[in-house]
Amino acid sequence: MTQGKPTSGGFEKTPGWLDWYDGPSQPRFRVPAGSVDAHCHVFGPGAQFPYAPERKYTPCDASKEQLFALRDHLGFARNVIVQATCHGADNRALLDALQSSDGKARGVVTVKRTVTDDELHLMHAAGVRGVRFNFVKRLVDFTPKDELLEIAGRIAPLGWHVVIYFEAVDLPELWDFFTSLPTTVVVDHMGRPDVGKPLDGPEFGLFLKFMREHPNVWSKVSCPERLSVSGPPALDGQQAAYKDVVPFARKVVETFPDRVLWGTDWPHPNLKGHMPDDGLLVDFIPHIATTADLQRKLLVDNPMRLYWPEEA
Repeated sequence: MTQGKPTSGGFEKTPGWLDWYDGPSQPRFRVPAGSVDAHCHVFGPGAQFPYAPERKYTPCDASKEQLFALRDHLGFARNVIVQATCHGADNRALLDALQSSDGKARGVVTVKRTVTDDELHLMHAAGVRGVRFNFVKRLVDFTPKDELLEIAGRIAPLGWHVVIYFEAVDLPELWDFFTSLPTTVVVDHMGRPDVGKPLDGPEFGLFLKFMREHPNVWSKVSCPERLSVSGPPALDGQQAAYKDVVPFARKVVETFPDRVLWGTDWPHPNLKGHMPDDGLLVDFIPHIATTADLQRKLLVDNPMRLYWPEEA
């Protein structure tokens, strides 16, 4: 692992955050042709795209060129780039990456109530297909729900969806708001379940009920490195890294095969204890999507239907 990656533009990286791993292994699992990494980010570079004054952390730079090199190394064909909280509602770095992708990337932005219709249409032309609402209190300040609902109503005619990021313990209080959204809703990282609790317990059961009762709700089965307690032992061909996350992700994939997505989460912001090898993350996939049909839905059919419907 290379430590001490730079943050440019006079910004100082937050102490304690790990740098992303720039020597990922070659995955043993070969993803299907046309696969999409449906959750990743770009950071800066700060000298070109300054970090937001209201940010909760400052990362090392992670450029579009580095993201696209990882895409090719892992065998993916496309990316969905999600706005990171360190850039706030300034989406310039994301839009620049989309415009440099030769149509191989789509985007999910963060916007405020003040965004104009012209700005939304320009974002759509660049490849944006969703907005992200973040409810993780340690990462963002509170945004009034009426403002978020207004934004959702404005992006619905564009065919965009809403991505929601929250933690499992907060789902009961957010349920009414989430179920009022007038768009497709995509949940980041299965709503961050506590994998130390039972798979058939009430907390994860509520999340499954949320998806079961609302067919507009999708889930990303990503970020086992954020959820795992057991950690990432080396693969032996039989045992998955982050093995304690496997039953939760597999349950979602097998119960809702047409409404799941997967992504690397590169460059893995806000990690302090362990930085994943992106090659091992790819090798996690066949443990949660155990057949070729499920793998194709997870990695190709579903993301293409949501982000490139004209080609699906």
